[in-house]
This record gives sequence, structure tokens and C-alpha cells, in this order.
Amino acid sequence: MFTPPTSGTFTVFVRAEDSLGWGAQNSVDFLVAEGPGPIGQWHFDEASGAALDTSTTVAAEQDNASLSSSGASRDGRGRRGVLTHDASGAELATPVTDTGLTVDGSAGYAATSGPVVEARSSYTVEAWARMATTPTHNYVVLSQTGSGSTQPGFAIYYSTAGSKWIFNWHWTDAVGTAHFVRSVADSASPPVKVWTHLAGVYDAKAHTIQLYVNGKAQGSPQAMPSGEPEADTGPLEFGRGNGSAPGAFTDYFNGQIDEVTVWQQALSPESLATEARLKTNDSYAAAELMAAWDPSAATGTTVADTTSGYGSLLTLSGGASLDGTGIVMDGTDDAATAAGPLVDDTGSFTATTAIQLDSTALAAKPVGYMGQVLGQRSSDGSAWGLWYELTGTEDDPENGTVPVGYWHFGRLNADGSFTGVVSDYTADLGSAVRLTGVFDAQSGTVSLYVGDAQNGDATAYTATPGTGDFAVGKAYVNSAWGHYLPATVSDIRVWAGAMASQEQIAETVGD
Repeated sequence: MFTPPTSGTFTVFVRAEDSLGWGAQNSVDFLVAEGPGPIGQWHFDEASGAALDTSTTVAAEQDNASLSSSGASRDGRGRRGVLTHDASGAELATPVTDTGLTVDGSAGYAATSGPVVEARSSYTVEAWARMATTPTHNYVVLSQTGSGSTQPGFAIYYSTAGSKWIFNWHWTDAVGTAHFVRSVADSASPPVKVWTHLAGVYDAKAHTIQLYVNGKAQGSPQAMPSGEPEADTGPLEFGRGNGSAPGAFTDYFNGQIDEVTVWQQALSPESLATEARLKTNDSYAAAELMAAWDPSAATGTTVADTTSGYGSLLTLSGGASLDGTGIVMDGTDDAATAAGPLVDDTGSFTATTAIQLDSTALAAKPVGYMGQVLGQRSSDGSAWGLWYELTGTEDDPENGTVPVGYWHFGRLNADGSFTGVVSDYTADLGSAVRLTGVFDAQSGTVSLYVGDAQNGDATAYTATPGTGDFAVGKAYVNSAWGHYLPATVSDIRVWAGAMASQEQIAETVGD
């Protein structure tokens, strides 16, 4: 029996076989309706007061979440970014800046007045989280306290002991002994100051729990103990968990929490991948601007980000300079860096810049040379980047010997090979070119745009977790800086989220 993983139209192809062989193929289309919607959803985009549960418009059925009187607030660092189109795809007359919940790690939280999840039935809980700093104590994103217990009935949190994200189920046996089942993230030491999508699923039929990070299942489903699970009768807590005694809360989250959604069903892996894309409609995905640098308005040796709200500073090094247009680099030791990471490399993101290559300096480079336009590093190498590869030279009657090369988006590996997508045509040397790279974590592909035109097909790509600096004009490969690029680079922007269409790329990146 085939169980459709998501809603939508599916096609069944059928061929009959008898003693004479196979007959003609026939197909039947069938429509799978959407399942039950969420039972709780909080955007934290109100001007003040409680965070409204937007899963219903019936006031008596809403589980609104009150913010603590201290340590909790809303600001413009919401995961949906600037909304330019509504759910139907129509352009908004005035773009709306999304807000999210910011909590301080010591007293800030939000909470409903009572339980939202019926923990004895299947459920899914999800949220976007951004840790503001490396945790010195556990950071709870979401929790709901169990019946008669001092610990959360369930919790999604960062564990300092394991340095991993965890989806935890707690229960107390008949003699009062506490027990835990944990679904643990695959990778340790997740990056801070980046948005990460987290989800926990309890499947009552399979009697398992599982953690998802950025839409990907982590490890194998973890079996629950036999017997009836406890009811979680406490409020749904955003940013803290219950401690050693009832009402003694602890493990306060430090950073931002946003787009919290709860279902009274176990979502499929396919549905969770869709949720992690955070699409606002078929053609647009929510994308939060994480960094924006305009070198044309800067002086000195730094470029400030006064636009995104995250405030990363881009610092010039070597002989890099500002010429009133962009950052000028000679391809020898010039570069610019910002403390990173800017985005979670295992989650979807979009990066763009405008670049004018220095053809004279490039002509002096050996064939096969690769220089990085911009990118983010891992602990020992390149996590991802926009690149230029010199593939040869040609004689030009007016300009003499000129370099010939292609654009790339992806990762330069330690052995010199490249994983990613390459441009359809050679790089233009006569003017500045807009380059945009998109990583869709849920499909596991990268896409490259030159101008607003997609080059090549979306290419399979395995993310490398990175926790290092963001660099312009150089790259970190084989545990060393190199691959300096002679060019002038301007208008550098990076978003959390993969832009969903060429239309969105053209409107958002090319503005």
C-alpha cells in the first residue's frame, strides 16, 4: 500500500500483464487533501502584548502566549524577513518587516496559560532559533511540562554536555524515578548567531520520537518505553524549561525564537522539509537578511552593516581599499572578513554581490587558478563560496592577452576539485556582474545566477558545517588562507533562506 507523504496531486501508472505479455499503460490522477492544520502557531509579529495563536481566529480556542515582564521583547530580527508578497503571491503595497521573540538567557520567556499539545497522541513541534552566543548552560527553545513531574514532558534544547541539539522526552515512573528518551542531532557544536530550523516529532503509532534539524531527520527514530505516556499538563514554554522543582524554571534561551508551530499529528519527513523552506507562497520563500554591506558609502578600513539589524562589521586587510564604489583588491593579499558564521551552512541560504574583475591582474595568474569572490569557511577549509576559475587566455586585438574563465558556486575541496555549479558562459570582463548563489538544504542542491538568469541546473550538493569567518576576496582551503582574487566587489548581502524562484531572485537581489 502506498501512503502519500504530502498533500497534492499524485499519478498512478498501471500496466496489465497476461499470458500474451504487457498491455498498454494507463494513468490515474488522484488528489490528496491537506491534513489537519496546526493547533498552535505564533509569529511574534504583534506590536505589543501577548503573542497571538494564529492557528485559529476563534478567540476562545486560541492559546496566546504572554511575554515575561523582563528579558523578553520583540524586534526586527524575525525569521520571515521583509515580506513583499502575500500568501496568494500578490505584491504588498508596503513591505512588512517581520519581528520575532528575543529573550535574554536569564529571565526572558513567553508561555501559554495551559497545555497546547496532547502528549499522549502523535504531535509535531517546530521553531526557528538563533543562539546569540555560545551557551554556558542548556538553552531550551520549546518545552511543555509533564504531569506531576519536575522536568519538561518534552523539550527541544541545546545541551552543553553534548554540544548538540536534542529533542527530549521525560517521564516519571510509578515510584517517582525520572527517565529520559533523547533524539540527538548528528553534528556537534552547531554555529551560533545563525537561524536554525528545529522540529520534534512523536509518532504514537510507531511509539518513537525524532529530532529534525533544518528539515533533515537526525539519526534513527528513538523507541519510547512501553505503556501509556504521561499527559503534559503544563503550559507551552518558549525559551525555558522546568527545573528541579515544579515551577522552578531554568535553561533560559539567549537569542531569538520565531515561527513556532504545533500539530497534533506526526508530520512526514516530506512535510517537515516543506516547513523548513518557510515559503510564503508558491514563488516566494521567507528570507531574513543576515548581512548587508555597501562599500560605496564607507571610508577607512571597515564597512558597517547598518541595514540588516545584525550589525556584522566587514574589516579590510592587506592592501584592500575603498574607491567610492566597492572594495578594491589586488589578488595578492587583499581581502575583507567578518566574524562568522553569518548563516547555518546546513540550512538554506542566499548570497549575492556585484563584482568587477581586474583583467590585467588575472592575465598574470596561471591557468587553473581559482579565486574566491566571497564565502564562508569551515574549521579547516571552504564551506561554500562564489568563485572565479581561470581556464585559459586569448589574444584580443585591442587589449592583448585577456583571461578567460567561469563563475562557480559551491565548495573548493582540499584536493583541488570543485563541488557545485558552473556558469554557462565565460565571465564578462567589461563591466560589473551580479552573482547570486542559492543553497536549498531540503533538496540538497545549489543554484547559480548571473544577473537574474539561472546558469546550469540546480546541482546536488552536500553541506559542510562551518563555524568560521565570512571572507571577501580570499578563501580558507587546506587550513590556510589563499585564493586571493583581483577585483572590485560591492553590494554584499547574505540571507537565511533559499529564494524560491527566479522571480524572487530578480526582485530581491537585483534591486
